[in-house]
Amino acid sequence: MSEEQVLVLARSALLDGVGWRGMRVDGIDPVLDVIASEARFEPRGQMEHDPSWKQIIPYLVLRDGRDYYLMRRTRAGADRRLHDRYSIGVGGHINPGDGGLLGGLRREWQEELEADFEPEFRLVGLLNDDATDVGSVHLGVVYEADAAGRPVAIRETHKLSGAFASSEEVEKVRKLMESWSELAFDALQRVAGEPLG
Repeated sequence: MSEEQVLVLARSALLDGVGWRGMRVDGIDPVLDVIASEARFEPRGQMEHDPSWKQIIPYLVLRDGRDYYLMRRTRAGADRRLHDRYSIGVGGHINPGDGGLLGGLRREWQEELEADFEPEFRLVGLLNDDATDVGSVHLGVVYEADAAGRPVAIRETHKLSGAFASSEEVEKVRKLMESWSELAFDALQRVAGEPLG
């Protein structure tokens, strides 16, 4: 069986070399243009420990009004670096058959969550955290969507548990969150304060 191919971008292709940490809500379009013109598919195993490349990850923060879909990873997941961590993001690698960022996001939505609807995905920012092993080899393209009261459940319950939680409930587990989720939560709390509409 051949190794999974994932969409990557050379760190050197980014004007700032991705030297920032957090979620950026401005300057998104030039980065998306570089991804569209210069990203390519490479074997995932080679990319997981090479910070000269960034694996591009569409990352969805699902809301229900003001609440966040809060998930907790079990120890069954493949990446031990993420065991027992909380997350407010659904995302994954982009593969050759996905047709780009939104196609990869739609596939992840279907693979990770059980829902009888597909929400409108709204682009809100870029995520980067070179301070962690996981973050140093990934760049997040962050989307937000609203469940609008419709039920959502975790598909792979042996790997995750999840439910909608208030921002106060999310804040209580903030120190146990994956770094991307913590950074996204902080940014969205600063920017918003309002439900999606």
